Amino acid sequence: MIRVLLADDQTLVRAAFAMLVGSDPEMEVVGEAATGLEAVALARSARADLVVMDIRMPELDGIEATRRIAADEDLAGVKVLVLTTYDTDDHIVEALRAGASGFLVKDTRPADLLAAIRTVAAGESLLSPGPTARLIARVLSAPSAPAGPGPEALGMLSERECQVLALVARGLNNTGIAESLGLSPLTAKTHVSRIMGKLGARDRAQLVIAAYESGLVVPAGGS
Repeated sequence: MIRVLLADDQTLVRAAFAMLVGSDPEMEVVGEAATGLEAVALARSARADLVVMDIRMPELDGIEATRRIAADEDLAGVKVLVLTTYDTDDHIVEALRAGASGFLVKDTRPADLLAAIRTVAAGESLLSPGPTARLIARVLSAPSAPAGPGPEALGMLSERECQVLALVARGLNNTGIAESLGLSPLTAKTHVSRIMGKLGARDRAQLVIAAYESGLVVPAGGS
């Protein structure tokens, strides 16, 4: 059973998500939060496995709420799936850097939301060759983008690990990485875990950011 906490300042949105999540026999809604502060508090008290987090909320926005959850050692197993109104929301990169494991737009299909919850709860990041990677690439290529770890960070990685990291940034899962490099899925998973450890990344979402910020992967149209 996946214990889900819903964090959104709109009552009707929370109610709709609660009905949807509650309709799945493998999921249970354990709390609803109308503010970021409530989300952090309920993540602790309700012992949620996953928080569906809206970015724009009163008192404490979803980004800071995600950062506090990710930084709390007692909540190390709690995953955050961020919701945004538009897939061009530049704040999504901040949320991923803060510790979110992926994002969805609010108008996504119900079945896709349930699939996303399962994916993130299982320890995978909701990253694909679609909007997440494109959005990160676009935001990090902007002149105002924050400084990342820099090319020197790649010096900690072996040549094979750099290849794996580049494929992670392109949105491939362990199976896709294994097929691309002629490895077993288990070996690909081991490489990804080691890269996370070396770069201090919480999950694959942060690996994608690191790949772009270090210059290993160049945004489309970049040089």
